[in-house]
Amino acid sequence: MDMQETTRQAARERRRRRRLMVGTTTGLIVTGLLVCLVMTMQPDRKEDAGPAVATAVANSQGTFASASPGRKPSSASPSATSTTSVTPSAGSTTPKASPSRPAAPSSVSPRKAPVTTSLAGRIRPQVGYPGVATVYKAGVGDGACSYGPSSDMMIAAMNTTDYETSRACGAYIRVHAANGASVTVRITNECPLPCAPGQLDLSEQAFAKLAPVSTGRLAITWSLLSSDMSGTISIRYKTGSSPYWCGIQAIGHRNPLARLEVRVGGGWRQLARTDYNYFLSPDGSGCGGAIRLTDIYGERLTVNGIAVRPDVVQATRAQFARH
Repeated sequence: MDMQETTRQAARERRRRRRLMVGTTTGLIVTGLLVCLVMTMQPDRKEDAGPAVATAVANSQGTFASASPGRKPSSASPSATSTTSVTPSAGSTTPKASPSRPAAPSSVSPRKAPVTTSLAGRIRPQVGYPGVATVYKAGVGDGACSYGPSSDMMIAAMNTTDYETSRACGAYIRVHAANGASVTVRITNECPLPCAPGQLDLSEQAFAKLAPVSTGRLAITWSLLSSDMSGTISIRYKTGSSPYWCGIQAIGHRNPLARLEVRVGGGWRQLARTDYNYFLSPDGSGCGGAIRLTDIYGERLTVNGIAVRPDVVQATRAQFARH
């Protein structure tokens, strides 16, 4: 009996341990399921962060897109390269809401600055510029544009900013004073600093058309003029020019000159313009060949038969149209 009783007790002990193990396992499983359920019901912080970044990027893009990328107002002396824009380029990086997170893609396309076909520099047609007129002794009328003595003393020096490395040379400018007087001048010189943007330094003869020379300084407005002048354009090669190096100058053009090119092989080569108003061919390319002139309105004139004759003014039959 003792042996049988011992066997029965051992069997009962084994069954109790099995129930404990099953209960423990079941409890762990239930606990795991409850934990998973609680985690599922909690808000996912990482997923919430995504839309926040996308919204910030979209807002940044919207700010750029709403900024006007156009040119500066005409009263601020607009510039042809002055397309100051806060619009990001296609390859630029959009500002991020957080530097630790990558920016989400945005459907907002950056705006591009408007394209202008004008070849004008800072001085543009049909634009009025406010400024001040001062007066200087022009002598025989020669100046930084290297035209030489002037037969007409209705001339002026353009401030350095608007002179723009001689792009203003030869331009006809209509000047108006507050008293109703006006005068048309041709730009033959540069007025260096401290001449401010918009300022014109007039010859004594030209200033006297607006007010007594003793006034010295006068508030004005001025604008570019396509002159009704008669005559044709002339070409001059600079002193020292040869088939191996040359400087070329155009004189007497009705409208401001935008480009001067020379024929090289089967095409045209644009020459760089100096601040003393000559276009240089450092290696002699095109010297003595065909010359093509382009004004700020895009009109092109081709001139042939101009030999390399240094410091000789050679007339042509060409002239730009009036606008």
